[in-house]
Amino acid sequence: MNYHAPALLTESLDALQLHPGGVYVDATFGGGGHAAAILERLGDKGRLYAFDQDEDARANAMNKPFAGHAGFHFVQSNFRFLKRQLRALGVRPGSVDGILADLGVSSHQLDTPERGFSYRFDAALDMRMNTAEGQSAADVLNKYTAEALQRVFGELGEVRNARTLAQACVQFREKSRFRNTADLSGVCESVMIGERWRYLSQVFQALRMEVNDETGALADFLRDSLEMLAPGGRLAVIAYHSIEDRMVKNFLKTGNIEGTINQDFYGNIERPFEIITKKPIEPSKAETEENPRSRSAKLRIGIKK
Repeated sequence: MNYHAPALLTESLDALQLHPGGVYVDATFGGGGHAAAILERLGDKGRLYAFDQDEDARANAMNKPFAGHAGFHFVQSNFRFLKRQLRALGVRPGSVDGILADLGVSSHQLDTPERGFSYRFDAALDMRMNTAEGQSAADVLNKYTAEALQRVFGELGEVRNARTLAQACVQFREKSRFRNTADLSGVCESVMIGERWRYLSQVFQALRMEVNDETGALADFLRDSLEMLAPGGRLAVIAYHSIEDRMVKNFLKTGNIEGTINQDFYGNIERPFEIITKKPIEPSKAETEENPRSRSAKLRIGIKK
C-alpha cells in the first residue's frame, strides 16, 4: 500500500547524491514514496532509517519493498528525536551520508476523515500525528485564551483576521464545546474573508501545526541533523509553509533557525553548510497538474562542511 504521491521525487533523489553503500535517513516516511525510491538505489550494504510517528505509516512499512530490504529500518518516532533514536540503533554522530525530510501532511492523513485534518469531512477535531498522546485540536479550541488562539491563527495560519476569528471561537465555546470539524467550519464561515477553501485551509493548517508542535519539532530535527551528518553529508528539506521554509533557510545559512550570524574567536563567520539551493527548488507545472498538493513545495539543500 503506497498511498502518497511524493513531491519533488526526482529532485530529492538528486539532492541526496545516493551511493549504494551509504547511510541515509528518510525523516518523514509517510506513505513511503521517497523511501521506496531511495531503496531502489541502495545496495545490499546500504542502510535507510525511516522515521514516522504515525501508526498507519508503520503498517505501510511492513509491506514490500521495505520488508524485503535488509538495510531498511523503520523507527516509529517523531523526527525531533533523530539523534537519540539513531544512536540507540548504533548509528554514530557524524556518520550519516544524507537526510531527507518532507514536511507536508500525507494525502492518506488528509483523506482519512476520522483524523480530523481536513474541513472536507465532518469528523472529530483530532489532528494529532500520534493519536496515542498529546492534546487534540478540540482541546486547543476549548482551552486556549483568545490571545493564544489569535497567535495560532495569525502566526501559523497567516489568517488575516486572526483576532476576530479567535474571539468568535471563544464566543462559540461559551454556549457549546468544540467537538468536530463542522463546529470549526461553522465558526469560520461566520467571519471568513476571501475564498472559502483558502481561509479554511489556513485555519486547519494552523491548528494542526500547533497540536503537533511542528515548528518546535523541526527546530530539534535540524539541530540533530547537523550533528548526525558526516562531513560532505547532504540535508534536503521540503517545506510547504513560509515559517518552516524560513527556518530551513536560516539553518542552512547560519546553523540556527533564527538566522543569527555567529563568529569564531578570529571573527570568521560560522557557516556549517555549503548551500546548494540559493533559491528553493519548486515543482514543475507538470507535477503540480498531476499532484496539486505539491504546488507550495520548496526544496532546500545543503552539504555539511
